[in-house]
Parts: sequence; C-alpha cells; structure tokens
Amino acid sequence: MASVSPLSPRSFRNDPDSFLRQALGGFVASHPDATWNTAGYIARRSPVVDVDGNPAVAVISGGGSGHEPMHAGFLGEGMLAAAVPGLMFTSPNAVQVTEATRAADAGRGVVHIV
Repeated sequence: MASVSPLSPRSFRNDPDSFLRQALGGFVASHPDATWNTAGYIARRSPVVDVDGNPAVAVISGGGSGHEPMHAGFLGEGMLAAAVPGLMFTSPNAVQVTEATRAADAGRGVVHIV
C-alpha cells in the first residue's frame, strides 16, 4: 500500500487565475446560443423577445463563481438573457453588471436577480 506524503495534493484544483475562463469556456462551447463577452459576462446570442416576436424585458443574474455553471446554466429562452460571474465566491463588479445590462436591454428594461 502506497503512503501519501503530507506534501501530496489531496484534491484537484484549477489555477485560480484561469478556472473561471476554463469552466465557462466549456459551457459556451457546448451551448450554441451562449457567447462570452470580454466585459465579463455570458449572454444569449439570440434576442430576447416575447411570443409575438417583440422585444421583451430581459432578466440577468450573477454571483460568485465556484459552482459553475450556476447562473450560466439558467441562460436561455424564457430564462436569463445574461449571466454575470464574479471571481471565486465574490460578486461581479459594477462594470460587468453595467455592460451586461446594456447588452441585454432591448428597450423594454432589465430585471436583475441576485
């Protein structure tokens, strides 16, 4: 039986500087309607519209990262228009939220869910 050195890693951890990019990169690659914006949010590629095809109120959410694809997993038709991830267990910053809000707003307003 092999012994475990006290210096051996006991869990798998991504590099804190790249884990968010890696986790969300995989999500975006597997969801054709999702796109990553360099301002720091994921958004739908397709416009947010009501059943008649008119612009609709957009909904965005976000929060600390570490449980991906937490908020991004709710992106889609009838759900979130954008997801704004913060860094590891921290809130997204004001620039990210502002940019996601501007991008999601089709003229009918935006509801923020925290």
